[in-house]
Amino acid sequence: MSQPQNGSSDHTPQHHHHHHHHHPHVPPPKRDHNPDNYDDMPLQFNHLIFTSLEQYLPPHVLNRSREDKANYMVNILHRYLPENERIRIQKHKEYRRKILSNYTPLHKEIYSVHVENFFVPSFLQAIKENREAGFRRVMAEPVKGILTFQMLQPKFCEKLISEVDHFERWVNQTKFRIMRPNTMNQYGAVLDDLGMETMLDRLMNDFILPISRVFFTEVGGSTLDSHHGFIVEYGTNRDVELGFHVDDSEITLNIWLGKEFSGGDLFFRGVRCDEHVNTETQSEVRLLLLC
Repeated sequence: MSQPQNGSSDHTPQHHHHHHHHHPHVPPPKRDHNPDNYDDMPLQFNHLIFTSLEQYLPPHVLNRSREDKANYMVNILHRYLPENERIRIQKHKEYRRKILSNYTPLHKEIYSVHVENFFVPSFLQAIKENREAGFRRVMAEPVKGILTFQMLQPKFCEKLISEVDHFERWVNQTKFRIMRPNTMNQYGAVLDDLGMETMLDRLMNDFILPISRVFFTEVGGSTLDSHHGFIVEYGTNRDVELGFHVDDSEITLNIWLGKEFSGGDLFFRGVRCDEHVNTETQSEVRLLLLC
């Protein structure tokens, strides 16, 4: 059958479902391709997108390094983002780069996960067993859907606090314009921006996901793919309290890193319902940690 010229077709409609002839420049996907794993890379898209996109890469890109492939795919994905979102992401990237190249960490060792130094033995044991019974053994459930447990070593908590204080002092000295964690706090630091993104990724994937997968599957607990880790301080001349609010997340991890501190009570008003909260998430669960 002759190729139809300039869009006009001389053949009958039933031929239209031949969708498998490929555009000359687009190779068919490599179905048997064994893709790289991208979960440890600080990418602004879910790492699973890269794993599944990989098979569609042109052959000359497919054999390149993981970094090259990731960059290639990021560039493609960017074309599909709305302009203002692109600008926002670009700005945030530059902001992070600026911090990373100017700020010297006080405790370099907390920027990557050191299992024994980070976590208390009881928690590690439960994670290792990875069974509901083991988790229940180290947890209390004061209210349905709220789990409390010991997780972090006091020494680690102290280092984290002193790192943030150190960062805060650096911000004040250099008059660096800092992005605050949210609209409610004038003081505090976003840990990802300090360069802790890879550490928090691992914290989420290896130490929070095993728990949320068991207890909170029905609200997306088995598919966590992003985090917004931040520290806020309450007390003298700081934020006195964080007003009642709804978190834009499926799982919230509240960690009390406190020194001498009383009144660290959290009030939970149950799972959100859609009529009252303008977010896309249907429900929310909290994990509350004591350190």
